[in-house]
Amino acid sequence: MPHILKNINLEVHIDLPEENYNFSRFDWSGKIAAVNFQNIPLTIAERTDIVNNAAFGKGFYNEFGIDNALGFEEAPVGGWFHKIGVGLLKKEDDQYLFHKQYEIKPAQFEITTSPNTIVINCTSEVVHGYAYVLRKEIVLEANGFAIKYTLQNTGDKEISTDEYVHNFLAINKALMGIDYELKFPFRLKPELFDDTVNKEQQVVLGPDNIGFKGTPNEQFFFSNLSGSDGVVANWELLNHQNKIGISEMGDFKTNKVNLWGWKHVISPELFIAIHLQPGQSMDWSRMYNVFRME
Repeated sequence: MPHILKNINLEVHIDLPEENYNFSRFDWSGKIAAVNFQNIPLTIAERTDIVNNAAFGKGFYNEFGIDNALGFEEAPVGGWFHKIGVGLLKKEDDQYLFHKQYEIKPAQFEITTSPNTIVINCTSEVVHGYAYVLRKEIVLEANGFAIKYTLQNTGDKEISTDEYVHNFLAINKALMGIDYELKFPFRLKPELFDDTVNKEQQVVLGPDNIGFKGTPNEQFFFSNLSGSDGVVANWELLNHQNKIGISEMGDFKTNKVNLWGWKHVISPELFIAIHLQPGQSMDWSRMYNVFRME
């Protein structure tokens, strides 16, 4: 059963580490599987056309090291490497793929709860000189919730990685379309995007916002929205039909902002770069606010 943080406005459903999602991509510590605002769902699953959702993302799932998992290069084929927040993954070949299903040795997890807070600690083994302790605290606020992270390098080698939240959003399960608007506090730089996938041209780019002509039937993807400039880590999603908005604000600057979506979901992603020498630790947080539009 999920752990639920609840007040008059919000319900935040959090799956415990070895509950439901059991794939090798997303962080198992504090899996925010669903959020409801005044009984209206704000989140959805990554895929709606399959039965086995235990292998796919949903809600506010986060991931460390989407491009290169910790210690993958040092591990021999048949050996083990770290996926932060999950455990050890078994290396099968010389290319790491985030969407591949790897054999998993789960990390050690410890859980502490209170009425408005859940804290999950994730402690790794030492493998190839890499080790860490991840602490994630999810705190319910009056009109939102915060995710607070601490990552400590307990190994002998530098940890160099990144982290983001995949934010699988669909306000009141409304399909993507003309009622949605995604706003950023910086100018979009399409000429500097690393990737642009918008085959049906249903996604419309404005100076600092993104909207839709209609509902896209195919997946869309834009990477590096700020052109690698360091910008305030923030977005705001509005649904003008339901008159509900949600925003994310990080306490850090980001030089990597991506956007992925499909007909049923939109997912803005704010990345944070992480570089930790042995013995060092790093704190960061993400604040989500939900509101009624006037």
